[in-house]
Amino acid sequence: MPVIRLTAPAGTLGEEGRATVQRDLASVLLRWEGAPDTAFFRAQAWSYLVELPGGAQITAEDDAPRFLVEVTVPQGALSERRKAGLTEDATKTVLAAGLTPDDALRVWVLIHEQPDGTWGAGGSVIRYADLVALADDRRTDA
Repeated sequence: MPVIRLTAPAGTLGEEGRATVQRDLASVLLRWEGAPDTAFFRAQAWSYLVELPGGAQITAEDDAPRFLVEVTVPQGALSERRKAGLTEDATKTVLAAGLTPDDALRVWVLIHEQPDGTWGAGGSVIRYADLVALADDRRTDA
């Protein structure tokens, strides 16, 4: 089950974008992961927005805002093509939340692959093969 987290300086996203960016990022992640578009899988895609207070993020050069998208997925869930597509679409989604195309280089996407056997839910270890089987079973659920 995927997790996506956007860390951004407070006040840098537009009001409308701030209201929708979490769901939009979760949808992007599910699409590139190849998960079925069902209520069950949408409920499993956790999306966080972490807003940093002023001055909490700078570089050695300047204090222009930076945006970090961190994605955690089971190892094997994303091919190289899917990682590239996810990176591109996550960047576009963050930009659409109130930034300009010139801000693209200030949006970084880090994809963390969780090794098989190290992801747990409901008190049990969840293996990637279990998720694939579950997706096949629930592909047509509403």
